[in-house]
Amino acid sequence: MGGTAFRGTAGEQQWMDFQRRAETASKGSIRMKMLIRGELGSEEQLVSALRRGRVQYANLSALVASTIVPEISVLYAPYLFNDEAETDFVFDTYLTREFAQLFARRGLEFIVFYDLGFQQMWSRKKPLLVPADARGIRFRVSASKSAEIFGRALKADLIPLGFAEIIPSLQTGLIEAGENGVTLYARTGTAAEAPHLTMTNHGLALSLIVADKRWWDRQTPAHQKILRDSFPTAKWLREATRAEIANDLREAQKLKIQVHRLTPAQRAEWVRATAGTQRELLQEIGGDSERIYNGILTAKRAFASRAVPKPAAPKPAAAVR
Repeated sequence: MGGTAFRGTAGEQQWMDFQRRAETASKGSIRMKMLIRGELGSEEQLVSALRRGRVQYANLSALVASTIVPEISVLYAPYLFNDEAETDFVFDTYLTREFAQLFARRGLEFIVFYDLGFQQMWSRKKPLLVPADARGIRFRVSASKSAEIFGRALKADLIPLGFAEIIPSLQTGLIEAGENGVTLYARTGTAAEAPHLTMTNHGLALSLIVADKRWWDRQTPAHQKILRDSFPTAKWLREATRAEIANDLREAQKLKIQVHRLTPAQRAEWVRATAGTQRELLQEIGGDSERIYNGILTAKRAFASRAVPKPAAPKPAAAVR
């Protein structure tokens, strides 16, 4: 088992619960070696280990998984999703099935999407409340087209860095701001160096669990079922992540985080500033990205048009005698 979980987080606990459930259910016929805390190196090294058969089961961020299935970068398009309910519906009715097929074609068995909440903006000296606040700021971006396109739309000074380089780069002043999900921001040291957290909810923070398909196909149906069923479901993972995020925000003062929530007018400015990024991202990705994007729009329309239960008609008043 390969991963990059941080000690003391819900992510680490979920891996350990998975090991316990799978080994118990298999009555010892499944034994796991848990290299889940970065022992195998970076995520890029995890991908290499999967391809070489050195790791059978792994947790990958969607950004790193895009080196295998480029179309997954579509999910990082700014303001593609409006809220959690819409996001859940689109994943459950369309995206999970679609990406299971795409990963299978590239030699990986898809297990489950791991929802890490929405991406937010963090900064050192002042909050980024409107896109103009990010103009010219030294802004950390990950090594992905979606992050680059988003940063360019804000007219920021883009500094590509790996996650492990964020804290030393904040300390030296190389960077002033960046983006992450709340949990990665609050519990891994970034918050101490960049205390302003602006709740832009501009994109997904997402990872996924996959297995080496060559190895998976050699397992018995019984073992496949145990390995799939023992990992938490997408619904459970969402609820756990959202509870952890809510707790981090409740403890913001203790963590020395200054949380800034956008007004509707401020949010509209962020949406307008990044409006052209979705089409630009599709052109950069190519492949099946246009089809995936159109499927998302179709699922979003289906979500919006769901029948809303009508309130029950009031009972007629009793006749007065």
